[in-house]
Amino acid sequence: MYTIKEVAKIMDVSEHTLRFWAKSGFFPFVERDSNNIRQFSDNDLEWVRIVKCLRAVGTENKAIKKYIDLCVAGDSTIKDRYKIIQETKQKALNQMEELKKQLDVLDFKENFYRNLIEHNLEDTWNPMNKRKTGAKTV
Repeated sequence: MYTIKEVAKIMDVSEHTLRFWAKSGFFPFVERDSNNIRQFSDNDLEWVRIVKCLRAVGTENKAIKKYIDLCVAGDSTIKDRYKIIQETKQKALNQMEELKKQLDVLDFKENFYRNLIEHNLEDTWNPMNKRKTGAKTV
């Protein structure tokens, strides 16, 4: 069994976030000890893992709760859960594509600045430099 502090360290999630998720009903089987402290089992860590994944992709808490409730309801909900996972996966793939575009821009700018530094050049694209020289900006 693991405390919130231990789970936070294992799963790289803040204790505050875990408490919020627990209060939201995302961990339906977490027990409490005699001091009313949450005790997570290895099985509960799997719940944390899927919740963390869903949140990382931007899934809203209401949708996560629906997914958890479907899991608890049992095998009759497998098709519904499958659909949720497919939609979430597609959302993650879309986010990856957008991040790749952003990385391309950052790669370009990194190379641009490296060239300026290596050749001791002025940044002629910087609007502030155009302003200093009186050049018109578009």
